[in-house]
Amino acid sequence: MEDQDVSSDIVHPEVRAHITSLVSALGGFGADDDEGKYVLGDSALEVLRDIKRWIRFYDEKTNRMDVARCLAEANLVDGDLLHILATWPENAADNRTRARAALACFEILVPLTWPLDRDRDQMTVNHHRHIPVLQLAQVSYKRAVINYDAAQILHTAVRVALPAMALARGDRSARDDGIIKLVLLFLRNIAMIAPPPGVQYEGDESQISRSALIDAFSYQDIFLALLTIASNMGEDFNQEGVILMEIIFHLVKQVDVAKLFMDEKQLNRTKGSELTAMMSKEAAMHRPYNRKAPSRHNRWGTMVWVDRGNGKVSTVTGQDALLDAATRQQKMDNSKVFRPPKRPTRQEMESKDLGPPVSLNARAREQLKGFVEEFLDSGFNPLFQHVRKKLDDQKEYIFEYHSRQFFYLVAWFLEAERARKKADKSSQPSGLTDVGSFNLIAGVLTQETFITLNRAMASSMESKRWQELCATMRCFTQILLTVQAMLESGHEEDEEIAENILSRIFYEEETHDRVASIAKIYKDQGFEYLDACTELTHTYLRVLESYSKQNVDMQVRSRRRVRKKKKAAKAAGDDADNPIEEQDESENDEVNAEKTSRERKFDFTRFANRFIAQGVVDTFVAFTKYYHDLNEAQLKRAHRYFYRIAFKQEMSVMLFRVDIVQLFYSMIKGQVPLDRNSGMFKEWEELVKQILRKCIRKVEERPQLIIELLFSKIAATAHYLEFGYSKQTISTTQSKPGAELEFRHIVERDQQIAIAVGVLLDKNLAHHIKWVKDQLSNAIVERKAWEDAEKAISSIELPDAQERSEDATSKEPPFVTIRPDDDSRRTAIFKNSHLRLLMKLAGFERLAPAVEETPESSWIVPAHISADQLQDSLDLINKAEFDPPTFEDGSSALDQLKRKAAPRKKAVFDDDEGIGTGDDDDLLFPAGGPTNRKAADDFIDKPKKARRRRRRDSEAEPLTEEQLEEKERDRRERERAKAKRFKSELFVHASDDESDNDERWSEFYANEERIRQKQKAIAISTINDIVDHASPATAEKRKAETLDSEDSDDDEITTARGLASRATKNGGTLAEDDEPDASASEDVARSASSHAGSSSGSKRRRVSKTPKPHESPVDADGDQAMQDEEDEDIPASKPPRRRPRAMAGFVMDSSDDEL
Repeated sequence: MEDQDVSSDIVHPEVRAHITSLVSALGGFGADDDEGKYVLGDSALEVLRDIKRWIRFYDEKTNRMDVARCLAEANLVDGDLLHILATWPENAADNRTRARAALACFEILVPLTWPLDRDRDQMTVNHHRHIPVLQLAQVSYKRAVINYDAAQILHTAVRVALPAMALARGDRSARDDGIIKLVLLFLRNIAMIAPPPGVQYEGDESQISRSALIDAFSYQDIFLALLTIASNMGEDFNQEGVILMEIIFHLVKQVDVAKLFMDEKQLNRTKGSELTAMMSKEAAMHRPYNRKAPSRHNRWGTMVWVDRGNGKVSTVTGQDALLDAATRQQKMDNSKVFRPPKRPTRQEMESKDLGPPVSLNARAREQLKGFVEEFLDSGFNPLFQHVRKKLDDQKEYIFEYHSRQFFYLVAWFLEAERARKKADKSSQPSGLTDVGSFNLIAGVLTQETFITLNRAMASSMESKRWQELCATMRCFTQILLTVQAMLESGHEEDEEIAENILSRIFYEEETHDRVASIAKIYKDQGFEYLDACTELTHTYLRVLESYSKQNVDMQVRSRRRVRKKKKAAKAAGDDADNPIEEQDESENDEVNAEKTSRERKFDFTRFANRFIAQGVVDTFVAFTKYYHDLNEAQLKRAHRYFYRIAFKQEMSVMLFRVDIVQLFYSMIKGQVPLDRNSGMFKEWEELVKQILRKCIRKVEERPQLIIELLFSKIAATAHYLEFGYSKQTISTTQSKPGAELEFRHIVERDQQIAIAVGVLLDKNLAHHIKWVKDQLSNAIVERKAWEDAEKAISSIELPDAQERSEDATSKEPPFVTIRPDDDSRRTAIFKNSHLRLLMKLAGFERLAPAVEETPESSWIVPAHISADQLQDSLDLINKAEFDPPTFEDGSSALDQLKRKAAPRKKAVFDDDEGIGTGDDDDLLFPAGGPTNRKAADDFIDKPKKARRRRRRDSEAEPLTEEQLEEKERDRRERERAKAKRFKSELFVHASDDESDNDERWSEFYANEERIRQKQKAIAISTINDIVDHASPATAEKRKAETLDSEDSDDDEITTARGLASRATKNGGTLAEDDEPDASASEDVARSASSHAGSSSGSKRRRVSKTPKPHESPVDADGDQAMQDEEDEDIPASKPPRRRPRAMAGFVMDSSDDEL
């Protein structure tokens, strides 16, 4: 029997035995003590450390939860740790043993209360076995901690961190920072623990409710500690801000801000109205059921046949089929065999962090209200500015959920500030209030916050993190509402600031695009996303409309990638006429690659039309389907949107779809309609009546709408159904002329014309050749007639010879206009590169070359071409036409041509206008020239794989689903690794003795001392070798003053040299008038430089050589005589005498004396 128990145990028996023995050795209640006090064991502190090591090295390292399960079953927290903490009273704060024991207890409590994450990718069998039990155990830990009567456990945790918090930030050690973080993490864990969803808690839920938690935080002075840390964030605290934000998040999440700042009368009135509304809703739900309530005849079965027309009959059972046609249709629909597939709900779409709405009792509501008001007054700006910087820097201790919590708290406190101002205005006289200033929340209304918000919105949209996107939408909405409240505050400074904020928000067109796209991408993200999305759209449109009316000349800046888009439809013969056009990718490369910034006037009507798209309509329709659960504000939001589409934008046809019409009808006349006592019922009733009336009228005008009622509508179809004609659009893109061609090889003019003619003949375009010949013949006739007329006039008139010669030179023939015979020829002149080449070879030119070419541009025969030249061109064309050229290797005439390289144009930015007119190269090649490169580094810049050229008509290639999933997996791996590192840093050896630190560093200090002694010995031996090789006479004359080292932290070489210099000085004494021997100095200098080359880089100082007569020899050594001035000469006691230079204790002779 015992073997079966052992085999069924889910924890290894040895692990359970070790943990049980440790818990038993920790302590217990004394049997001889009448009071029943808890008595610590003889080695309780070591036992606590052993338990911590078991948790760290067994559970954490092996990714198991066996130790935590054993500790939960052994009742360690409630039976031992809390009693140990109770043995450290307030008046025994100096008891180091009790303080260490308390700290060790919290080092065990923090991992035991750490939040359990159900990561399906990392969960093992042990996780599935232990997590449900440990979740209930954590709930019991929370109940025991906040309801413990013998001591204030939370207050004790703060007492543990007080000595470290009292130190200045620069004076704290890593151990002190670890203690502060440990205590804050314990408070975070206690605030975060909640009963697991779907599990009924067996105990009293009021002991673990939010009200009990707030009451414990207030009674045990935790709120004061949080306010102290928050108000000094950035000055005395750094990394603790993120943990503090988590604590506040779990305190205020899902708390109704409006009820928090109501007085007792307003709260009772609100609760009464809510109760009335719920009772009315319940009665409305029972009303249709009562009409079809069962009677005493229900015990008899019923079967009816329903005639569906055309001889088709369906069988329906049940007496309710006799009530009405709608019930019969519904029963028939329910009996259908086919069911459309339903996508399973994904767990990540549900709100993990928020949970259900929270109801606070009166006491907890007042306590939380006081904390929120004090936090807004003192700690809001420092904390959220600090956390925002950490989010931007992406510190190692910043996780993905921190961004979500940050934006949620910003939105919550902005709403709380507005609610507080509203309550203060209603409770105080108008002349005595000071609620107009918004300086207390100015820290989140800065440009840096907007940049962080926009970056988070873009990133969450791209990676499909809907919870974070929902939090950012809430934050953006509350910022807009707060700024609007500032505009309406009546304070001039606040209004000016609000105007500036709105101008910066609405200036970027990227923001408009993002808001419009958010409303379109709803698919199945859940109701929370729907609510946040529709609220943002409604608020953004309302605030933007009001702002655009006040600022008529509102400008927006658009940043788009400029690309030359090709025409979607081309003429029938363009591809055959100009195949080279399709390959034109070289022109405007700079424009293709650069982004341009452009300002334009904002048109609100045009922007509002972007919310008429079918995707936005479907989003609001999905939101309106919850009309039974929506409050009046939410119903009003949907009502205003549909009213805007139907009447303001005059696009009611977007609402003419069967499911939308049926939804509107059900809201008013359906089986379960809106409550008639609701404040929005009348407005919705009138809106639905007008929309249905317009629908019937539109069907009468355009019967084809009957078919369109079944489908969604694109913009073109909706415009036609609404107005009766298609939308007229004017193309703003200009087509480009045919690409210019050139010859691959240098050939004569006759050969060039032959090649051009041969290409046209190969393409069966001989009619183009005939037209060119006709134009040349006409030009020859006109040019010959003009030349003959000029000769006749010059022979009749006999003016002075000089004047006649001047007139002849100045007079030119008129140009001949080239006239296309039809539109197709005009198009070919513009688009066909080969025809254009032949025309240019024949001498044709454009009339205005400086003007950009269009299909209507005129071509002429210029005046400088004579009739004989035109005749030569015509003869060459005729010759080539009847005798086409041939080429070697079987190549064709087309192979002899190539595209002429187009000149590259630099990108032109609108932002650069008016800055200055400099060289064109200054923009493409900035000042400073190119960066120097090494040939060996060329391989670094080479791409590892072939790059794919983007299409010119697309911004970027979208990522595939596989790439998105790969990015998501990488992101989750980084989060897991970061969380693992963060949790491992929790064990900072905070409970170790100070002696442990000495032992840890003693080996390091001993090693440093050995290195220092070794360096000193080497330096002294080097100096002694130098002294031994020098002669005694030279040694006596070599006495000099020793230089002080500039850095007191240098090695001991300088000290050794000073000692050697003093030893040399004791061997003989120099007289004041002795002159140093130059040759000896040179020898010593060479020797010193060979042995002490490392000192050659030191800065040298010039010192006085001769000491004062009353100074001792020690003073004459130079240690006291040198001044603390760099690179300056100190006057000698005898100015006429030249002072030699000294280096490293030796006199150095200057080579300048030889000059």
